[in-house]
Order: sequence, then C-alpha cells, then structure tokens
Amino acid sequence: MMAFNTSFLGQIIAVWIVIATVLTFILAKRKTQTPIIATIIGFILSFIPPISMIYLIVLVLKNDVPKSEVPA
Repeated sequence: MMAFNTSFLGQIIAVWIVIATVLTFILAKRKTQTPIIATIIGFILSFIPPISMIYLIVLVLKNDVPKSEVPA
C-alpha cells in the first residue's frame, strides 16, 4: 500500500481549490445572474471536494441565463 505524505495531500487539495474555483467562475458567468457570489460560494465549497463536485454538477445542469438583448 502506498503511503501518502501530508504535504502531497495538501498540494492536491490546493490544486483542486484552484481548478474548482475557475470552473465555478466559468459556469457561473453563463448560468447565474450573480457570478461573483456563485464563485465565492464555489471557492468556499472547494475546501470540501465532494460537496464542491456536487455544486459543479448543479451548475452544469442548470439552464443558461438568457442573454439580454440590447437594441442597436
């Protein structure tokens, strides 16, 4: 059995936090009217990876926000 170093586990979690936050921001821009708040929630949830993955799945399954058409 492979022994995991605590430092290595910390690095994996740090990388996951960055990836999950970036993915949350990209999805939140398309799926919500308040992308900054959704990104902050995603950042906080990224410290608990299973919950973060559920949050990302919810964002993926959510319908896109209709684009507001500005008359030219």
